[in-house]
Amino acid sequence: MDSLIIMFISVFAGFLGAILGLGGGIIVVPALTLFFGIDIRYAIAASLISIIATSSGAAASFLKDHLTNLRLAVVLEVGTVLGAIIGFIITVKIENGPLFILFGSFLLFSSYNMFKRKGDSHTDQNHPWSESLNLHSSYPVNGQLVHYSVAGLPLGIFIMTMAGVLSALLGIGSGIFKIMAMDGVMKLPMKVSSATSNFMIGVTASASAGAYLLRGDIRAEIACPVAVGIIVGSYFGAKVMPKLPTQIIRKCFIVVMLVVATQMIYKGLNHGN
Repeated sequence: MDSLIIMFISVFAGFLGAILGLGGGIIVVPALTLFFGIDIRYAIAASLISIIATSSGAAASFLKDHLTNLRLAVVLEVGTVLGAIIGFIITVKIENGPLFILFGSFLLFSSYNMFKRKGDSHTDQNHPWSESLNLHSSYPVNGQLVHYSVAGLPLGIFIMTMAGVLSALLGIGSGIFKIMAMDGVMKLPMKVSSATSNFMIGVTASASAGAYLLRGDIRAEIACPVAVGIIVGSYFGAKVMPKLPTQIIRKCFIVVMLVVATQMIYKGLNHGN
């Protein structure tokens, strides 16, 4: 019975994760630990599986709909992977409590800025690096192609690196930072940001999942219903997302950021426990 309930929760997590480009872990981990009393290590391991499943379930559909910017995803993954390596190196030398508070405060500030911005991000000016790497592209809207440029690439890569560091230090997914960097700094349309993030988070999570597998933290009785539910939910989320107005996606993302920020600050005030 518990497995069935976990699977239904995971369906919702996959649906929301595919729409927002965050992965399903943001819902799955609290559900597994709070409602089912599952050890946090096993919950995080199952979350990583769910992120891979979300990416796998949604990426194919987004690629078919021409929403994912593959060239940009590959470039930005360099920063994320580098950050994850740095984070693993310093993880034993730093207290997590202040980092949680800093992270949560930054999310609150970012959600406020995103709330103030009513329209979709857009720029007609490529950063020189983006021009050289041919990162600009287009995506369909109501049967017509909308062309977009990629601004602020160096700052975007830096934010991706910091996202990788925080992911390793705090054991969180970096989908929120990916979206904020692409939407706020590089001025990508929200749907492109979400689709590209969906593709990237699967690559990032795969490496971490391997480490959890070697440690024996991936439990089949937990990970299997999570993965099945996530794949089903992400499939439908990927179908719905291209049809949703940008403002609906943005508002949902802001709500999720506020929830995560509150959790991070609370955890930081309790010394990261």
